[in-house]
Amino acid sequence: MANYFRITGYCEKENFCFIMDSFGLFEKKWQFSADLIQRGLKIIEVSDGTQFLDGNISRLTEETDKYVLRANASGKPEYVSKTINGITYKAIQVGDRYYIPEKQGY
Repeated sequence: MANYFRITGYCEKENFCFIMDSFGLFEKKWQFSADLIQRGLKIIEVSDGTQFLDGNISRLTEETDKYVLRANASGKPEYVSKTINGITYKAIQVGDRYYIPEKQGY
C-alpha cells in the first residue's frame, strides 16, 4: 500500500509508548520517522504498508493529512510471540494492541 506507514515509538521523557499510522501524509517512511525524532521521540519499529501484518490493528481506509494514534501505553513497547495460521511471529505490542513489523516467521 503506497504511502502507508506504521511506527512504534517511545517517549523517554514521559515514559510512554505508541503505535502510530500515517496514510498519504509522507512519501517516504524516513520522513515520518524524522518528523517524530525531531519531536523528541525514539523510533522502535518503522514499516511501510508492504512490510507488516496488521495483527489486531486494522489499517486506515482513507488517506489523511494527520498522524493517527493506534495504541498507547505507559512504559516501553514489548516484543511478544504471536502464532497465526501455524506460523509464529515476533510481534510488537503496546497495551493490548499488536502488529507484526515484518512478514517473516521465526
